[in-house]
Amino acid sequence: MRSGSLLLAGVLAATWGLVYLVTQVFVDPPLGAATTLAAGVALSTLLTVGYPSALRGPRAAQILRRRPRWTGISLGSSRTIAAAGRSMPLRSGLTADAARRTAQLLRPLLGGDAVAITDHERVLAFVGPGADHHRVGGPPQTETTARTLASGRTAVVRERSEMGCPTPGCPLQTAVVAPLAIGQRVVGTLKVYRVQDEPPSRELVEGMAGILSLHLELAELDRERNLAADAKLDALRAQINPHFLFNILNTIASKARTDPEDARTLLLRLSDFFRYAVRQDGQFAEFAQEYFFARTYVSLEQARYGDRLRVRYDIDPQVLTAHVPVLIIQPLVENAVKHGLASKVTGGTVSLRARVDPLTRTTSIQVADDGVGIPTDVLGQITTGEFGADGGVGLRNISQRLETLFGERYALEVQSTVGSGTVVDLRIPLR
Repeated sequence: MRSGSLLLAGVLAATWGLVYLVTQVFVDPPLGAATTLAAGVALSTLLTVGYPSALRGPRAAQILRRRPRWTGISLGSSRTIAAAGRSMPLRSGLTADAARRTAQLLRPLLGGDAVAITDHERVLAFVGPGADHHRVGGPPQTETTARTLASGRTAVVRERSEMGCPTPGCPLQTAVVAPLAIGQRVVGTLKVYRVQDEPPSRELVEGMAGILSLHLELAELDRERNLAADAKLDALRAQINPHFLFNILNTIASKARTDPEDARTLLLRLSDFFRYAVRQDGQFAEFAQEYFFARTYVSLEQARYGDRLRVRYDIDPQVLTAHVPVLIIQPLVENAVKHGLASKVTGGTVSLRARVDPLTRTTSIQVADDGVGIPTDVLGQITTGEFGADGGVGLRNISQRLETLFGERYALEVQSTVGSGTVVDLRIPLR
């Protein structure tokens, strides 16, 4: 049995136990059996429907070992990950320059006094106290690093004597050393040090190491394949805005101080987000997978916008097994958030609706918002195909992909009123 199923079973058992205590033990007189049964069934249904294990794929503990990607460069750009390419840390591989920029960006986020990145033979970057003897270009100084490289497991150092640094007077007292891996192959380490007795958060360091690992996997894929010619990897061209990444990482950094468990959850969701975006093979996926991907994106944005961002889902269960183009739904939702609600002081609501029409054999997807709307002149450019630089680029890319896949057998319509919101309707052949 999968660990996700065991977890769900445990949560359901605990829920029934809580319902019994509340209705039969804590209240006097106890409530009727019908009330207890109704409450238990209602809560069980909500938990079962809301639990995403069927769509999630491998559990987080497995995913963390092969994760990710980091961005923080070119913040003024709206380029995609693929277009930004080699200008971003570690996107070109585990090099000294990329490691240095990454270490500088991670140091304030992970709560460490010093951050280092190594490969198997040398220190690629070291930022913070101890840089005088943990020299860039030299071999790793600590025994802990050697153990992590050999075992592929995260090491937590809680005392100076466990560090294994041969230099007397080294100011580093505690550390977390996590492996960087491409697949099952350990290629380096991410090390976060502190000069205090309390080590950094293991969960945060492991989560970020996972993100960097998937980033390294992307770099290896770049070297192995010509992405421009390989249609099977078009999913790697997904429009994931660097602004989104930077803002989410800032949110995680803030929560790491106030709510570490919430920060860890957001890191896992961010890792899931990128894993799905870059690991899709082929042009189509089940709607259920695309739906979960869109909901993961929304959960990350809600961590930043809070109550300003509300979402409604109206999904016909029949559509869950229909095949739709990969990375189509999330960009539509992102446009609604970014261009519809982000600049609205009071925020608003994004609605995602999906239906299957077996008579016409079409899948209909609608994304609507009650945001600021699109000016008439800009809307005219979008609907006639003369897309502008702001907002229309994403719709243009979606339209071009749909035309390649379906020819004229699709419809993409945009309706908007300034001050009232925007509605995007997409209809594609049922697969």
